[in-house]
Amino acid sequence: MERKKVDVISGARILFEGWDPSRRYDVILDDSNVKEITPYDPGPRASAGGNVLDATNHLLAPSLCHAHIHLDKCFLLSDPKYADLEIVKGDFKEALELTSKAKSRFEKDDLIRRGKWLIAESIAAGVTHMRAFAEVDYIVEFKCLDAAIELKKSFADACEIQICAFAQEPIYSGKHLEVNRNLLERAIANDNVEVLGTTPYVETSSLASSQNMLWALQTAKTHKKHLDLHLDYNLNPKEHSQTLDFLTKAQNYLPWPEKKTIALGHCTRLTLFGQNGWQSQLNMMQGSLPIFFVGLPTSDMYIQGRPKADEGGGQRPRGTLQIPQMINKYGLNGAISINNVGNAFTPHGSCDPLSIASVGVGIYHAGTKADAQLLYECISTRAKEAIGYRSSPFAGGEEANFVLFDVGVVEGMLSRQRGRRTMQEVVYDPPRERRTVYKGHLISI
Repeated sequence: MERKKVDVISGARILFEGWDPSRRYDVILDDSNVKEITPYDPGPRASAGGNVLDATNHLLAPSLCHAHIHLDKCFLLSDPKYADLEIVKGDFKEALELTSKAKSRFEKDDLIRRGKWLIAESIAAGVTHMRAFAEVDYIVEFKCLDAAIELKKSFADACEIQICAFAQEPIYSGKHLEVNRNLLERAIANDNVEVLGTTPYVETSSLASSQNMLWALQTAKTHKKHLDLHLDYNLNPKEHSQTLDFLTKAQNYLPWPEKKTIALGHCTRLTLFGQNGWQSQLNMMQGSLPIFFVGLPTSDMYIQGRPKADEGGGQRPRGTLQIPQMINKYGLNGAISINNVGNAFTPHGSCDPLSIASVGVGIYHAGTKADAQLLYECISTRAKEAIGYRSSPFAGGEEANFVLFDVGVVEGMLSRQRGRRTMQEVVYDPPRERRTVYKGHLISI
């Protein structure tokens, strides 16, 4: 990994709302922050000295963010150590079983190896911030957390890695509940851990799920940590919505710690709501907690809608939060993220958040210019806000965290490569060649 200081990003087309992508700009940096943005002036800039990054053939946009990604479970299907743990059924129960078996074999060397793959590929794609889930339970104890902390420190000059101590196992049901909860309580006291995460839907009863939520709310508030819950991972209209249960309980924990957010992932049961259901939920949230919904479309749509043995080619139920609609119609806070890469929960896909925005065009029927801007925000500025980072990417004094897309030769009829000039084109068909700037430094992986 190489890190080179940048004083000026010269001649870039800024690809973000409020900026004219047909014009070129010079982004002048002051150490790790944006100082000012001026019209492109190639003459004086070339002779001004300092470290000038030539961006005359690039689109400049806010850097990308993983609002929700599992660091310890990545690439299990690619690692020879776990080659015997193949997908057979492809359902949620099997994914849990295969992952538990894999976790029993986790050791520091393979956690670090697979984690480096994920982080390096993410940075190369333009990611500068991520919320990384590290499981803590009776199976792995602190193995995943210790590896995550080491990776966080190793990549500190290239990416902001926010660690979530995460309970994938039950903490209020089953024979290991006390051990799991005690380990999580010790983990959340670690200064390197910024987020508490639990999974109420793995509990064996609604009472245990409710206890899980209440404990998570109180613990996160006491330790002044962000909170991140996996909720309602089902499409069963007969099951009570854990999300609504959580929203009701959460009101009792106001005021919430300043600058700390609450992220709710999956919540696929909510896709069965009609307009009245959404309005009721919105009324419960008015002027209260800093809640962000995080849609995880690749995992949601793979795990749900498994075919039945006698099923033909008909419609198969699937569901993932309609994040653009939730933002536009109901004014809710939302983001989209990758969740898993290369394991039984999500065998397909890459570490590139822009791939999720691109597939979102079809999933959400979001093909307009405004849709493209919103989808990009959902894996960039809105994603950062969901995990607690302020994001005003082109404002003076803000951190210089950007991704530059190489648009190829775009002038003239004899161009050898098709160029891209708009946010729509970038979201529809993401450019492969990219450069990542983190805190005013060009990062090369």
